[in-house]
Amino acid sequence: MKRRTWRAAVAVVALTGAVVVWLLATRAFPFLSLNHDEGVYLQQAAMLLDGQLFVRPPVEDAFRPWFFVEDGDRLYPKYAPVPAAIFALGELAGGYRLALPGIAAAILALVALVVRETFDRRTGLVAAVIVLCSPLFLIESAVFLPYAPTTMLNLAFAYGYLRADRTDDRRWAAVAGAAIGLAFFSRPYTAVLFAAPFIVHACWTLYRDPRRTLPRQTATATFGLAGVALALAYNATVTGSALVFPYEAFAPLDGLGFGHRRLLAHDVEYTVGLALRSNALVLSTFITDWIAGGLVGAAVAAVGFAVAVRRGLSPRQGILAGQFATIAVGNVYFWGNYNLLGDLERAGDGLIATHGPYYHFDLLVPFAVFAAVGALALADAARRTADRKLSPGAARATLVAALLVSALAVGGVTATNFDEKLDRNMAATDTYERVYEPLEDRPAEPAVVFLPTPYGDWLAHPFQAFRNGPDFDDRTVYALDERPFAVVDAYPDRALYRFAYRGAWAPHAGSPQASRLQRVEHVAGSAVELNATVGVPAAADGVAATVTTDEASATYVARNASSETPVRLTVTDGVARLHGANWAANESLPVDDRDEVVVTVFVDRGPGGSFSYRLELPTRTEDGTVRALTPRVERCSGIRDCGGAAAYVPDRAPSGVSIRTELATVNGTERS
Repeated sequence: MKRRTWRAAVAVVALTGAVVVWLLATRAFPFLSLNHDEGVYLQQAAMLLDGQLFVRPPVEDAFRPWFFVEDGDRLYPKYAPVPAAIFALGELAGGYRLALPGIAAAILALVALVVRETFDRRTGLVAAVIVLCSPLFLIESAVFLPYAPTTMLNLAFAYGYLRADRTDDRRWAAVAGAAIGLAFFSRPYTAVLFAAPFIVHACWTLYRDPRRTLPRQTATATFGLAGVALALAYNATVTGSALVFPYEAFAPLDGLGFGHRRLLAHDVEYTVGLALRSNALVLSTFITDWIAGGLVGAAVAAVGFAVAVRRGLSPRQGILAGQFATIAVGNVYFWGNYNLLGDLERAGDGLIATHGPYYHFDLLVPFAVFAAVGALALADAARRTADRKLSPGAARATLVAALLVSALAVGGVTATNFDEKLDRNMAATDTYERVYEPLEDRPAEPAVVFLPTPYGDWLAHPFQAFRNGPDFDDRTVYALDERPFAVVDAYPDRALYRFAYRGAWAPHAGSPQASRLQRVEHVAGSAVELNATVGVPAAADGVAATVTTDEASATYVARNASSETPVRLTVTDGVARLHGANWAANESLPVDDRDEVVVTVFVDRGPGGSFSYRLELPTRTEDGTVRALTPRVERCSGIRDCGGAAAYVPDRAPSGVSIRTELATVNGTERS
């Protein structure tokens, strides 16, 4: 294949990959994916663009993003900043997502270049096409995760190293060193596994011809170690120790090795047996579901490896073959592959079902190389056989038919695998689109939006589409609903809102079903009064109200429940009381200085039809002044439904079910 033709073909493949990845990123993942690490990297990218390695929230415990390390009054991500810096380049060009097609195109071009260095141009072009057709490449390149950017750096190293080995050019050797140094900074263990066969090759060349190879290998090592030094310097800056990586500061037992592994509340005894079983499942999934052609593609790669061995693997080709071993075996030592699977007993569980075996992303390179060798060898063998046994015209027709059938078989398997993965991700995207609709346009005025915490006290977990700027001063600021009065004090001139949803948080299963953005009012006075009117369906047998504080609880039965039953709660300095014509409530309940007074109105409609209204009124008392915020409002079909996943959404409530609230003080009235 001529050089100009080859370059044009590689450019077409790279451009095609960029377009496909752009379409996936914008249409399949407009709200980001089920992997909430995306929000971490984008938050970190915004910090880097703002010149910050740390953020300092205005209120402790109310603004901590997912996977950020807490260090006094400052927070920093548990991940290295290299992938985030690459994503930030996209933002400089006009939008973070512009980085993704750029990374994809670079990977495809570099695959072609690396394989050209070790085999030939034709094989390099086919290898790039095989990577492009692999579902793992398409999905991972369309999300803001570190695996594709790190592979891009690894491939830049591979090309620079092989080019320097062929030409003895120290400049390319320096490029190789800088690239692998950045890859180490990005994901140290990933870079080591990828580079291990190159290191063996470098040692072999030094042994054979030290005088010739020492200068360029020294250049590669020097720039590579500079990247290592940069990573250690970053560690020292953020963690205080060059040898403590940020992920270790976040979770000391979340790392390499066997034994007891722990990340937050998740832990396991990661034995050798569990490691082998987990990685066998991951590799099996990689082969069957996430490479071009699935099992057919794997078989072609096996043929290619056998053909390359029969022809005689050169030392340079042996580097790529060696990556099968270093990447596959090395990952056994990392418990992340166990976590990737979710429940080992359930097929299709865990992030591997939607994102693939991304810790093995680099394994696409040797697979594509030998699959290309195998495909070309099979095509050449078929052509020779046809030429030997058939007339020229019949041979050409037979060969074209065979190639079409083979392409349809491989393409059919690949398309089926990819469609299945895409459907799973699109199910989550459809849920996000529905649930995030109330926040799509954001509040018109400067605002604080309190977010729920289905996965614990973290921002951007799961709501990673709603992130704060590095200075926490964007037009809309997002906060946890844990210390609301401290947040109100930090933003006294902003409108307040509360985001709530109805249904368990399971986007992949189409839940929640609905959501709302509730306006929140802040009132303060010597006494606060909550006036609520709840809808009671005509078939109700009775209504009861339970008032609960941190110190006590009391239940009252309504005398005369009507279709709209009023519920009135007064909170004064240290006391809460339910009162009104319908309630025989003479006792007062003690209220702490910081308390959430909960009013639960139970509507009895017999077995299977009863439900409750739940109002959580945040209160705070200081020097005789009572402060309160508009209550959280839920409509619960059962007791277990309450507690954050049963928000009252007016336009989704059944007939006769409604609730209105009014918050008043002795100084005036605020409505919500």
